[in-house]
Amino acid sequence: MITTSALQVRYGDVTALHPLDLDLPAGRIYGLLGRNGAGKTTLLSTLAGLRKPSAGAVTVDGTPVFDNARATTRICLIRDDGGPGDGTDTVRDILAMVAILRPGFDTAYAASLMDRFALPRKRTLRALSRGQRSAFGIVVGLASRADLTMFDEAHLGMDAPSRQLFHDELLADYARHPRTVILSTHLIEEQSPLFEEVLILHEGRLLLRADVDELRSQGVAVTGPARVVDDFVSGLTVLGERELGPTKQVTVFGRLDEQQRALARRHELQVGPVALQDLFIHLTGGAA
Repeated sequence: MITTSALQVRYGDVTALHPLDLDLPAGRIYGLLGRNGAGKTTLLSTLAGLRKPSAGAVTVDGTPVFDNARATTRICLIRDDGGPGDGTDTVRDILAMVAILRPGFDTAYAASLMDRFALPRKRTLRALSRGQRSAFGIVVGLASRADLTMFDEAHLGMDAPSRQLFHDELLADYARHPRTVILSTHLIEEQSPLFEEVLILHEGRLLLRADVDELRSQGVAVTGPARVVDDFVSGLTVLGERELGPTKQVTVFGRLDEQQRALARRHELQVGPVALQDLFIHLTGGAA
């Protein structure tokens, strides 16, 4: 259980995180969403014990995190820079160091992931490409098998096949070794299938926390002939539109009642789940 109690972080006169009370039960995959500057990285750094709260506290299973080496060995935060150190250590040496620091680190699994991502072991972290550094961070994060594992935009620079490999490996290893995972990402639609629950930060405050299915139920996507769709959504809150020739898809905010659904069926319109990114943009009032 991760708990924050009146957690607040300030940088001088700037409040990056307003008082936050949060309980995150163990053994779930959480998506952490927010626009740039919303406070996501600040929150993750504080949860990892890397930043001292200006006020309040962070505990894991009731144990304070900050300045507590025993607690932080159970936590792994992977940033977008790919790994620990200043970049001058070789990849092989970093893996050896992490194996000492993380009691649950699986060296054999790390070696397997290194091969699957085609990562060289003798190069320094600085000598790797941006995509390779990101993939290496993924290796460290997955193989550490920390009770609390967090990825802060760790996929940056990775190509689509590598991101899919990350997606598949995270789900597979999470099933084998359940733990708490927090993913901070701007690739909302691509990574949303991983989420069980979503946290949305906005301007340093928790704007929303919801189960993914519950959140998606707050809107619908209506697809069909453009003119028919336009007539159907007239008067509803439109989140987004897409057109492909004579076909149009409109995402609307709010649930359809049975009468509206019957009308959609009568006009042979398809009604499906809303895109999580469309809801995010609507709720935060800006781009992802």
